[in-house]
Amino acid sequence: MSRNPLRTLSVSTVLALSLLGPSGLSSLQGQTVQNESIVVRGEEVPSSYGATPDFSRSRFSNLTNAYVLPPGAVYAGLVYQGDSLKFNRPDHMLTQEVEIGLPHRFGIAFENSIENHRGTTQERTFSIEGRYALADWNKIPLNPTLFVEYKFGAGDILHDEGPPEMLPKGEGRAFLEEHMPLPDSFEVRLLLAQDFDNKVEWAANFFFESETSGDRGREVGFSQSLMFPILLSNERLKVGAEMQYTSFTDAGLREEGTKSARVIIGPTVAWKPSTNTRLDVSPLFGVTDDAPHASVFVVFSMLFGGSESPQAEAPASTRNR
Repeated sequence: MSRNPLRTLSVSTVLALSLLGPSGLSSLQGQTVQNESIVVRGEEVPSSYGATPDFSRSRFSNLTNAYVLPPGAVYAGLVYQGDSLKFNRPDHMLTQEVEIGLPHRFGIAFENSIENHRGTTQERTFSIEGRYALADWNKIPLNPTLFVEYKFGAGDILHDEGPPEMLPKGEGRAFLEEHMPLPDSFEVRLLLAQDFDNKVEWAANFFFESETSGDRGREVGFSQSLMFPILLSNERLKVGAEMQYTSFTDAGLREEGTKSARVIIGPTVAWKPSTNTRLDVSPLFGVTDDAPHASVFVVFSMLFGGSESPQAEAPASTRNR
């Protein structure tokens, strides 16, 4: 049986030949036309409920989280934070985090932190996180997302949050010198995020954290980040700025009513070596008396899997502390 050559044509070839009329189609007789295949290589991961790529990665920048992961996606990150303290030796923290995107705009994550300070290296905390986006992307202005976290203290308190002169000479200093265990704590956040004409991306986090025992310290504050794509074709390189304000109250160590206010601010750079890997670097500088001289954040992350939600729209073109 002879083979019909029309069955091996690509759609684009048939459309072009149809414009030529019968003469164009008759020229196919006795010829074998090879099928053309077109391969589209995407630069980005699957969209999360219609969000643009950087808001589909869970971590928007080193200081801010945004929105949720696509269903079935797995995010793995390694976070380094180095603080040059004004009233103590430098503090180094390494955090491993894994987050999983769940259906219906839910997500769950796990974090494990290791701290090194004044020659002591210890397991600091282990935490479980959950988040929920209130609607698909751009259905609600600023795309609000709720975040909750419970943190288990695994190590000791190695240094206080503020200058030593704010500590009472009695109980407070003894408390630190004895390396009392870190208490458990819980945290809630409101995550906001928005992109503007695919040229400017913004995210902000408002947070409240409270220890459940010990000196019952509390943190209240917010962070925000702006990012600008440099290479608009694939958004592999971005630059921007971010800042964080934190008000810390430690009733067990400080005099009643005393607070420590910290503000850090500086540039940030995000580079994607490949479609599913990303490197973020943020050298931030303290601008208040209680803030560290500098806080340096370096995050290497990878994103795997994920599928588009059936209800999600097509994409328009993703730490917190």
